[in-house]
Amino acid sequence: MFDVVVVGAGPAGVVAALRAADLGAKTALVTREEFGGMAANDGPVPVRTLAHAARLIRESRQLGQYGIAVSEPALEYRRLLTRVREVTNDVRAHSAFRGQIDSAGVAVHERAGMARFVDPHTIETESGLRLHAEKVIVCTGGVPRRLSVPGVEYTATHSDAWSLTAVPPSMLVIGAGATGAQVASVFNAFGSRVQLFQAGPRILPTEDEDVSAAVAAAFRAAGMMVREDFGTIESFEKTADGVRMNFSKDGLRDGTEASVVVVAVGWVANTAALNLEAAGVETDHRGYVRVDAHLSTFAAHIFAAGDVTGHLLLVPQAIQEGFVAATNAVLGATTVLPPRPIPIGSFTDPEYAQVGLTEAGAREAHDVVTGIIRFDSATRTIIDGRTNGFCKLIVDRATYNILGCHVVGERAVDIVQVATIAMAAGMRVDDLARVPLSFPTYAGILGRLAASVARRLNLTARGQASEADS
Repeated sequence: MFDVVVVGAGPAGVVAALRAADLGAKTALVTREEFGGMAANDGPVPVRTLAHAARLIRESRQLGQYGIAVSEPALEYRRLLTRVREVTNDVRAHSAFRGQIDSAGVAVHERAGMARFVDPHTIETESGLRLHAEKVIVCTGGVPRRLSVPGVEYTATHSDAWSLTAVPPSMLVIGAGATGAQVASVFNAFGSRVQLFQAGPRILPTEDEDVSAAVAAAFRAAGMMVREDFGTIESFEKTADGVRMNFSKDGLRDGTEASVVVVAVGWVANTAALNLEAAGVETDHRGYVRVDAHLSTFAAHIFAAGDVTGHLLLVPQAIQEGFVAATNAVLGATTVLPPRPIPIGSFTDPEYAQVGLTEAGAREAHDVVTGIIRFDSATRTIIDGRTNGFCKLIVDRATYNILGCHVVGERAVDIVQVATIAMAAGMRVDDLARVPLSFPTYAGILGRLAASVARRLNLTARGQASEADS
């Protein structure tokens, strides 16, 4: 009998198991496949490796500008896939969490197959493993949402795209949220003729409107076909050279074809095999596990964390939820998720990232001041030849608090980390402006922008340190 059994070994599950063990609970961690879950095996780790390869191809084409003579880069995709496997294996083998998990005495059961509740306190897996626990934490993550149209069996998920053994001549990506945009960007860099279709009026619909417009323009400039507000999908059909998508808008039928069609239209909780009814756990109308502020389900001894809850589907959020769920499972309902700013970003080309409110969202409740620095006016981006993009800061006019930061372009994700730290520390825009960031750096772009906004707010009396062009 265990004190705590954690189901799922992604970021949420690993942190939950480690936290429970650190609090003195006899803990087991069971996972369908390898340690690390989707993040290590089918998510950020392999995807970032592919995105890094795309970045290297892009950068190699810039070498001539700096007097370095090289031939045109040629992608050996099978060798790249070998590198992806090497990276993934290294991350699993050398993950700091794995070492800590083992030293904490957690009983880890890998490759156990699908798990299901036999009763409220018993978990059974396909491999025949049977675990009894006083408390259970469900961290089984999510799976891609499938469309319900004829011929959908001819389409692929984003996971299938990352598993391709060769770069397809052409690719149609349906859904231009973060996942779809990343698939499209990577394979466009690898040489596929990519079409990106978005049912809504703009790609990256949860981003600031300026970000969506800039990324769409950059995708088109890179040769990608981006089609927004395209209508309704009627069917897919197999063709001699790939798959055809039939769709219609305003009564007019149309169609397009590609070697591979990737559907990236959302994420659903991975709970179908769990037999949650046997445990008294309820799901919401979207299929995500219902939890309260303490991440407890309707069955008080069962908790849930990570993507399975339907909250922000991000590794940092999953890690925080795993920690909170385990704390409450062992110590009782003592902890809730802290209201911290959460950065979001993607390693597309160009990169984009954000933290806090969009400009439209901020204007709904605040009198705001916005500032923008274009990358073609910043020293470091000019040095690096990466002048496409911008950094945008949104500030409350009355309190001078930073409400949001949005970046498109080189090192966008890194720049936003600095803004996140400033927001989490409660720094006003003039406080950020006074931090003497190194020159010339990408982080310095944010400092220069903060100084510009502070001047507009007449906050110069406190002095600014980030006056130099970054």
